[in-house]
Amino acid sequence: MKCMDTKLLGQDRCKHMKGAPSKSTRRGFLKMAALGGGLPAIAGGTEEQKFGPSRGPKIPAAHHIAAGLVAPVGEVAGRLDRDALTSAVVAACDWISGVAQMKEDTLASEHNSHKLEHHHWRGALRGEYRASTRQWDFFCPVWHTGQAIKALVWASAALNRPDLLSAARLGAGFIEAERVTDQSDPNYGLIFAFEDFGDKVSTSAVLEALDGMFLLSDATGDGHYAELAQRAVAFEARHSYLGDGLFRDQLDVKDSTYMPPAPGAEKPGRPLNDDAILLKAVQRGGKPELRTIFYEVAERLLREEDPPGNWIGFGPCNAGTGMIHPRQAYWWGLPMIDAFRDSRDPRYLACARRAGQWYQNAMRLDGGLFRGTRCDFKTDSFSHATSGVACAVRLWEELWEETRDEAWLESIRVGMNFCLSMQFRNVRDPNLQGALIEGVEAPGGSDASPYYVRDIATIFFVQAASRLLIDEIPA
Repeated sequence: MKCMDTKLLGQDRCKHMKGAPSKSTRRGFLKMAALGGGLPAIAGGTEEQKFGPSRGPKIPAAHHIAAGLVAPVGEVAGRLDRDALTSAVVAACDWISGVAQMKEDTLASEHNSHKLEHHHWRGALRGEYRASTRQWDFFCPVWHTGQAIKALVWASAALNRPDLLSAARLGAGFIEAERVTDQSDPNYGLIFAFEDFGDKVSTSAVLEALDGMFLLSDATGDGHYAELAQRAVAFEARHSYLGDGLFRDQLDVKDSTYMPPAPGAEKPGRPLNDDAILLKAVQRGGKPELRTIFYEVAERLLREEDPPGNWIGFGPCNAGTGMIHPRQAYWWGLPMIDAFRDSRDPRYLACARRAGQWYQNAMRLDGGLFRGTRCDFKTDSFSHATSGVACAVRLWEELWEETRDEAWLESIRVGMNFCLSMQFRNVRDPNLQGALIEGVEAPGGSDASPYYVRDIATIFFVQAASRLLIDEIPA
């Protein structure tokens, strides 16, 4: 049974989960949180969703804000400290380019636990690090490196540091080396974006690697980066797209066949509009059919939206457990703003608003987000997702640009404060200096350090902070 609410587009698997909070209880919690300097009142919703002044007791402001780094967000919200934010971006970029980025083509002490079949490593981002073991590992370095390129290009502009483009070029060299370059090969243009399986290319990972290449082309005037991205987009449109807004996921490079959907999957593919890369390719001279695919995917996302502002029916979410991946609403919600800007169709902006509201509901009082967030917004106690908070800030920044609704600014302030509080600034382990903690793991009976570092926490923080500085967003 599919239980539809005409206002919320919610389906029974999320709306009717056991233990879901009542609307009145949730509204009261959100209102108190907003007044206390934590979670802001929901932006852009109905009058019932927007909260007026309250004479109730104040909840203390976020208590994990780094002491002395930024001004705390109170009832009369102040702006983020630009000098502190700039210093944090500098330290984060130094970590990306000086610590996390590979300088050699061969692995030394790094683990390759997913057995990724890359033949080159120079320029790639070492993406996983546990402070307890001081051990590096990799997880899909292609899309992580592509996003790092975007971060470095934007930071170069925000900080007036053209030297950061050298690290961006080094990252682009890794992606450039890991692709099919033979024009006679049927797979010409394919990028070897291995992710969950060492010998299988993830379609979403390819798409998520490309926006940085377009931006690097703009920043350097070197058109071959954009050409590489166009060829990769064309390959995915030609081979991975199934029609009706869905892409196949995993290409086995040994025999150029796609893996079947996972057992129990309801759909043959996923609606991948990540980074609005198909639309951006068209806007840069790509084939017109890419725009058609982009809007077919956008329409599919509107039809499949559940819960409001998210898509639990597609991996990496898990409809069976009610777990929603912390970046799903970012990857598919933010491109709705691109669709609105291109088409002026208000349905797309409304969907992006709902994605922004989902993050507002999921955000904790101090601005944090947990990887294990369910449909009813109950969470696990460990394993934060700082990368998800930074992605939420990026979405809220673009929503602010479109709507000028000040509640988005409140969300930006709280989320960015949390990111700042998760940055290593005074360390004994040099591998941590400037990085952001992705999550704090359960101790498991040990007194070992619980800090888990993923490059994407630092990467998405740099993206969000750089856009805030470049666009002079008054948060």
